[in-house]
Amino acid sequence: MNHMPQNHKDTKTHQKKFESLSEELEIIGSKIVDAAYTVHKTLGPGLLEKVYEICLCHELTKRGLKYIRQIDIPIVYDGITFQEGLRLDVLVEDKIICEIKAVDLINFNVVNIGQGIKRYVL
Repeated sequence: MNHMPQNHKDTKTHQKKFESLSEELEIIGSKIVDAAYTVHKTLGPGLLEKVYEICLCHELTKRGLKYIRQIDIPIVYDGITFQEGLRLDVLVEDKIICEIKAVDLINFNVVNIGQGIKRYVL
C-alpha cells in the first residue's frame, strides 16, 4: 500500500538550485562569522542574547562593518499594518540579517561556535 501523498514529487529531480553568493557577501559573511567566533571564544556559552548582540556589534565595528540593531519590521495582513510585527536583531551592511540566539542560528549557547552558526540563502 502506497502512503505517499498524490502530489509528492521525486526530490532528486526537483531539488532547488542555489546561486553562489557574491564575493562581497562571502567577505561580509566571513567577517560576521569571525566576529561571532571571537565573541564566543571570549565570553563562552550561557549568557543572555543581548550580551552577545552588543559584543558582536562591537566586533563588527572593529572589522569595518556597518550595522543596525533591533529593527522593527511591520507586518501587513488583510490590508492592515501591524507595527508589532518582526524585529531583526542585527542587519549588517544592509544585506545580511543576523538573528542572535542562545538556541539557533548564531547560537552562542554551544561549546563550539562552529556548531552554532547556520547560513540560509533566500
